[in-house]
Amino acid sequence: MITKAKTSYERCKTGITGLDAITKGGIPSNRLYLLQGEPGTGKTTMALQFLLHGLEQGERGLYITFSETEDELNSVARSHGWDISKMPMLELSAIEEQLKPEFQNTVFHPSEVEMNETTRILFETVEREKPTRIVFDSVSEMRMLAGTPLRYRRQMLALKQFFSGKNSTVLLLDDLTASPTDLQVQSIVHGVINLQKLHPEFGDERRRINVVKMRGVEFAGGHHDYVIRPGGLQVFPRMVSAGRAIDFKDEPVSSGISSLDALLGGGIDSGTSNLFLGPAGTGKSTFAVQYAIAAAKRGEKSAIFAFEESLHTLLARTKALGTDIRPYMESGLIEIQKVDPAEMSPGEFSARICAAVLDRNVKTIVIDSLNGYLHAMPQEQFLVLQLHELLSFLSGQGVVTIMVLAQQGMMGIMNTPVDLTYLADTVLITRFFESRGEVKKAVSVIKKRGGYHETTIREFELTTGGIKVGPPLKQFQGVLSGIPQLFDEIEKEARSHGG
Repeated sequence: MITKAKTSYERCKTGITGLDAITKGGIPSNRLYLLQGEPGTGKTTMALQFLLHGLEQGERGLYITFSETEDELNSVARSHGWDISKMPMLELSAIEEQLKPEFQNTVFHPSEVEMNETTRILFETVEREKPTRIVFDSVSEMRMLAGTPLRYRRQMLALKQFFSGKNSTVLLLDDLTASPTDLQVQSIVHGVINLQKLHPEFGDERRRINVVKMRGVEFAGGHHDYVIRPGGLQVFPRMVSAGRAIDFKDEPVSSGISSLDALLGGGIDSGTSNLFLGPAGTGKSTFAVQYAIAAAKRGEKSAIFAFEESLHTLLARTKALGTDIRPYMESGLIEIQKVDPAEMSPGEFSARICAAVLDRNVKTIVIDSLNGYLHAMPQEQFLVLQLHELLSFLSGQGVVTIMVLAQQGMMGIMNTPVDLTYLADTVLITRFFESRGEVKKAVSVIKKRGGYHETTIREFELTTGGIKVGPPLKQFQGVLSGIPQLFDEIEKEARSHGG
């Protein structure tokens, strides 16, 4: 019978919040790790963050560099507002100058001489400084210095054995330029973290991180978005909704408009996702903002994530409808965040929403619109999967989520860029229709999970006094088609055919 021993490791926090979340509290201490990625992925920035966080905790650090000079590292640090003057540093880029003259003419291969001397200087520095955290930048130079794969592997095993008794957590950087498919170091180290940089056809470059390997500990697999900004790396863990639900009161949420609430069977429910669907200009966004205003009047916080509409246009539109939302914004009851899908990754977008809910107790989320969110995603199936996790998380927090989706077309048959109606608990449709030479607007609810709703179609107007939702349009047939007929006209036509 095989018994399972429960192993616990002391954790070394990297100082990068999102990465520590992915590794469930930090990487195990006193181990050797490989941080790999092509040039420009942020390895040096992440390594400096790792060492500086250790300094803040009273731990001693050491940066061993082949490829970067001290001046270059200071330049990187200054760009993030960091001071690394107190961080010990060992430059091995000038190793040839440190070699003794008598070693220049020997029967040994120059690479072997350089390797031995480099290793001696490295070991002596570590013994002298006694660092708790070490960054070795980079193994690519060590690979070239070794000359042969066998000598390189032996050297890396010697490094691992040396560091194993030093109570040091070591990051080995690899820029993947010498041999991108070399798995020798990956088989030796305790963990492997991979950084990637993607180049979409339009917009800013995207970066993502994934933990390839972490011996003996649980971690969040898959790819996670990250950005490099002044202050360092910010990692946005992939959205996982499981196990994050809370207890909340299940009750209808009012829009502040009694006739609209009646259409929805008393209102939309807390902890639900709601899709407002219709062609451009039919008032979808106005309905969505109405719920944010109603929440603010109840003293609850709302957040509007606007993809297409500018803040100036949104403020002007709400003011024209008789509601100035500036006081609610100033009081913090309504926050509006402009989202540029060409500049923001889906992971960062989800992280912003989570922060609004968890950190600022936001109870109503408006995403206006999903068309912009769709453009932020490389492929449609990824949008659906990520949106499913996001909506599940928000539902478990008791948040009312309102998603706006613009359909293509104006009247008649409408095309939707992606079908998300099955993800929504409630689907509200807005339409244009023609009546006696005028273009009017209609609203209807076609779906509400787990509750009653009206099956009628109501006309509504956007006035200086706000949204006015009228009684059911029972005198019309074919409103949703855009060109309805009055029932008395239909009856006359039927009688004429019968006669």
